Amino acid sequence: MSHPCSDRPAATADTLRWKKIPVLDAGFVCLVDVMGDDGSIVQAARVSYGEGTRRVSDDRTLIRYLMRHRHTTPLEMVELKLLVRVPMDCWRQWIRHRTASVNEYSTRYSIAIDASQATAPDQWRLQAASNRQGSEGRLDEKAGKELTEGEDRLQQLARTTYRRRLELGVAREQARKDLPLSTYTEAYWKIDLHNLLHFLHLRMDEHAQWEIRQYAKAIGEEIVRPLFPIVWEAFLDYQVGATHLTRLDREVIGRLAAAGRLPADEADFLQAQDPEWAALSRCRERDECRDKLVRLRLLRPAPGAR
Repeated sequence: MSHPCSDRPAATADTLRWKKIPVLDAGFVCLVDVMGDDGSIVQAARVSYGEGTRRVSDDRTLIRYLMRHRHTTPLEMVELKLLVRVPMDCWRQWIRHRTASVNEYSTRYSIAIDASQATAPDQWRLQAASNRQGSEGRLDEKAGKELTEGEDRLQQLARTTYRRRLELGVAREQARKDLPLSTYTEAYWKIDLHNLLHFLHLRMDEHAQWEIRQYAKAIGEEIVRPLFPIVWEAFLDYQVGATHLTRLDREVIGRLAAAGRLPADEADFLQAQDPEWAALSRCRERDECRDKLVRLRLLRPAPGAR
């Protein structure tokens, strides 16, 4: 069975293969290989129709239907293999996505990559007050300059110490133990398209750590988008740009609509909130519901809110 999307994506794959896309100061992502394209997804989905069955929709409509209704199996028929160079602390977050096949550069057998992520004086982020795992705002550049200079001394000392251990014959598996988490590592990372989109959805989000967002954006915009233009369009429409409403969210909207309070103000929202939320001084689910209603223009932002 032929599929009409095959020629253009194949040419794009040849153009992208082994092209290193820079990320951060010394990192990169690059496409090693790809199996499939938009047409492969259509082909896999239409197997269920049987040979000779009349096509009931064009490729774009079918792919958008699959994405909209979360029919993921056809997307699992497509795979991408990437080579990435990434700081070790960022890689720790990355490797938690256990839906890929991974082979990482080993410092037991090879000399550690001679590169560490550096931080510019104006790029030191402050701890978020309301999110234990997030950041907001930046440190004063004068104080940041002091930290950047200290970072440089620390990284140079770690590298010098590592090299000296190797010169004296210390085993590589032990010599490496004091290298900082800013040291870059490399890995081959093979994953199907469905699970890659899940990774991108989580890691492109504004709440993800800034460093891994840069990798996710590079993979998504520079590799996935040109290889799978129809899937990428649907991904933006139905995942990245979508708003998920829970049953409780819908009930809040229903109560506001029944009372004729749309668009609502903060007092209206608090009156219509779920009773379980009302008993709590702090409630993340209530905060998330509030944010959704603001994005949908069903709730007026509170004065001073971002």
